[in-house]
Amino acid sequence: MEILLIVAIIGLIFLWRKKSAADKANSDLSATLRQRDEQISGLERTRAELLSKLEGLAKYQGIADAEARAKDILGEAADTLAQAKLDAAKERQEANQAAKTKAEQADLRFAAAGAEADRIIASAKQRAEEIAGDAYTAMSRAKEFTDTAQAMKNIIEGYGDAYIVPTYSLLDDLAEEFGYTEAGKELKLARDTSRSLVKAGRAATCEYVEANRKETAIRFVVDAFNGKVDSILSRSKADNHGKLEQEIRDAYSMVNYNGAAFRNARISDEYLAARLNELKWAATANALKDQEREEQRQLREQMREEEKARKEYERAIKEAAKEEETIKKAMEKVQLQVAAASDAQKAEYEAKLRDLEAKLQAAEEKNQRALSMAQQTRTGHVYVISNIGSFGEEVFKIGMTRRLEPQDRVRELGDASVPFEFDVHAMIFSDDAPGLEKTLHRHFLRQQMNKVNPRKEFFRLNLEQIRKELETLGIETHWTMAAAAHDYRETLRIEQQIRENPNIEQEWTRHQLAIEQQEEIEEAA
Repeated sequence: MEILLIVAIIGLIFLWRKKSAADKANSDLSATLRQRDEQISGLERTRAELLSKLEGLAKYQGIADAEARAKDILGEAADTLAQAKLDAAKERQEANQAAKTKAEQADLRFAAAGAEADRIIASAKQRAEEIAGDAYTAMSRAKEFTDTAQAMKNIIEGYGDAYIVPTYSLLDDLAEEFGYTEAGKELKLARDTSRSLVKAGRAATCEYVEANRKETAIRFVVDAFNGKVDSILSRSKADNHGKLEQEIRDAYSMVNYNGAAFRNARISDEYLAARLNELKWAATANALKDQEREEQRQLREQMREEEKARKEYERAIKEAAKEEETIKKAMEKVQLQVAAASDAQKAEYEAKLRDLEAKLQAAEEKNQRALSMAQQTRTGHVYVISNIGSFGEEVFKIGMTRRLEPQDRVRELGDASVPFEFDVHAMIFSDDAPGLEKTLHRHFLRQQMNKVNPRKEFFRLNLEQIRKELETLGIETHWTMAAAAHDYRETLRIEQQIRENPNIEQEWTRHQLAIEQQEEIEEAA
């Protein structure tokens, strides 16, 4: 049964595409007619120019040949114009007739395919009833009653998380280059298919014999179902596809249940499938839009991070160069002092000179390091950090920064988006920081906390696992295994004191208000 229904739907979609092609042909013919109309306009302009020339020749009455020639030209233009109008009218009539014929043929094929699908399904049902007898009818009715009962339960109790479907289930089967624009086109096609089914009278069925009553009953169930579905589709997002699909199925069950009083007026399975297809492409379009938005956000964040790193390198290079210049001047001064010093003072000045030489070497190395990191786009630090107060135990963020001072990036992450600062467990310098970060993310993919958005860098695992994997990769670094979590642990201590002693609560409240007042004074200043 389901296979036959799918075949029928595919056939209808094929015919609908044919009809779209006929509409396109009509559009092409209309374009041809517009082109011919432009040609006629051009001929009319030529005729007007010739009339103007003829008026100009009027003053040369004595030159009969010029006047005769002008009249001949004017007559030829008039004949050409008349013939062009006749040709255009004929082409317009033929084009309209051809377009009308193609559209009628497409509608007839669409209706014939629908009738053939109905005949195949009816034949299959009849065959099933002949084989199974009353058992088939009872089984069908039992499924309807079960679906209706479940729909009522869902409406009363709510849907909760029972029908959540992961977003990736919508995107996995799409081609790599398939984007939001393509999904929008598929959504439009799905909507056109639904409208064509209503127009062809295939959205619902009814057992009334009288045409007027049958049409009224079908319109009643179709309007009721479409009202529900349109409201559901208006709430479509990337992450609620499963819930909305069940809502549409429940609306289908309830409308068919209520339509039983009107000689079994009911929505067809074909129309249900068409509207579910609308939901699928609406959710897919939303998911792709969210994906593109997230990619743009990540790109902007990466650009900001790289710009900060670039400015930091430039500042470090300037500071190092300035420091080198200062040390060199100091060395020159000490060298002059050494030359003029006595033997007793030389030892002191030479010690100063050696100290300055060591500082100069350190400044040159710092300058060279900043210059090298600025030139190498993949050089940076991979960090392993945690935030027990915000995310709990054994949750770690594995990220990467190209900052010359990587701790600045860690401080930024803990500024306003989380209640407590991050603790650093490892800070690993790497010539290929993005590559090392990706290697660790892939290795701990299963431990990724956010199973929907792979760009989030939080993992639920033991710190020792990260350490062992880095050792396996041949990377040695300094580790801080225990998280200090100073603010978090101090907060727990204060909360315990407040529970035990109300006076502590009052003292703490006064202290907080005093801090706020001081901040207001500083802002006013």
